[in-house]
Amino acid sequence: MFVLNLFIKVLSVSLLVVSLAAAEPAPVPTVAHNDPIETDGSLTLPKVIDLTMDKFPDMTWLNALEEEAKAIKQRGESWTAGASQAGLRYQNMTSGTVHYVDATVQVPLWNLGQRDAEKERGNKAESSAEMQSAATKLRIAGLVRGALWDMELQRIRFEQAKAEIDVYEKLLAKVERRVELGDLPRADILLAQSELLQKLATLTQAEAELMHARKRYSSITQLNKIPAAYQEKLVALKKVEFNHPAFAAINSEIERKQAEMKALKLVGSGQTNLTVGVNSDRTQNNDPRSNQTESFNIGVNIPFGGSEHLQPHIAALNVELNRLMADREQLFRNLELAHHEAEHNLEVNQAQLEIANELKRTAEEHLGMMQLSFSVGEINLMDLLKVESRAQQAILSAKERTIMMERDIALFNQAVGVLP
Repeated sequence: MFVLNLFIKVLSVSLLVVSLAAAEPAPVPTVAHNDPIETDGSLTLPKVIDLTMDKFPDMTWLNALEEEAKAIKQRGESWTAGASQAGLRYQNMTSGTVHYVDATVQVPLWNLGQRDAEKERGNKAESSAEMQSAATKLRIAGLVRGALWDMELQRIRFEQAKAEIDVYEKLLAKVERRVELGDLPRADILLAQSELLQKLATLTQAEAELMHARKRYSSITQLNKIPAAYQEKLVALKKVEFNHPAFAAINSEIERKQAEMKALKLVGSGQTNLTVGVNSDRTQNNDPRSNQTESFNIGVNIPFGGSEHLQPHIAALNVELNRLMADREQLFRNLELAHHEAEHNLEVNQAQLEIANELKRTAEEHLGMMQLSFSVGEINLMDLLKVESRAQQAILSAKERTIMMERDIALFNQAVGVLP
């Protein structure tokens, strides 16, 4: 019974091998969608970042910050602390012969030092808007850098997958020829075709990942072009400087809040108001109740007390200020960590690149020897496929490490806050 079952299984495999050997090669599968990206020799990485920023959603917020800063500066340059008021009062006696007219103008005055504080607040708001713009540009640069190098990494993997298809198609052709000559069993065709199909599946996945990387780039930049070259030189910075755009941005926010706090405290109990007016007291028919005079008067209204009404506003502003100080401390820790990781990744990838290149050289030499051994029948197809797989993986690893080194240089520059 065991022998009969074994015979049936062998017969089935043999029929399958014969049918596969006679069949046409499977067509190379393709991904349905395509996201074309063109290389533009006139385009540079700084230009891509500028174009991306022009269309970035944060631009509406940055423009609003600039407008706010202008409004605050205009208030500080005003000669009055608020809107002036004009008043007119007319009084007529019941007899109709006596007329009283009062006309006044009330002007709110700046408290001592308040106008200078408002000017400083406007300057800090303007500076903060500029720093926020610089920090946003750096963040955009990080997105562009990451998208470009991710796309390049996926392109390398896709090109390697295509190269492997060519290698395994040629290998399959050799196996088919040797099967025809009787040097190899027909089962080797099935084995070679299985390897080729696996490579086709890898190619399909690599193409899909490349399309995804292209879409991420075009989504971030709103462009379908990339620079011909975007490699960067490593910046020689051993630590995060305090002029890092992200750190400078949060510092400018803190300084702005401090200036706002100072200006708010100088409001005190309110604004002093200067009142200037004229009075007219006229009569008809010489009514004795009229003084028959016109007079000029001036008065000053000085608010006092009321500090308890200002304290809630000061306390709320103080909460915001201390929140920003806490965020600054956390940001500095994050920047130091990012710098350390970027520096460490550079060192690790440099060492791994040297190893990957040596492995590639060794694997290619070993593959050449094994191909020769296979051609003279010293090894079987399975052994050759194992060596071929290791060699192709070593080639891919060396290419990936080269790209990763360029990417890590860009990410290190990003971590220390340097634009391309």
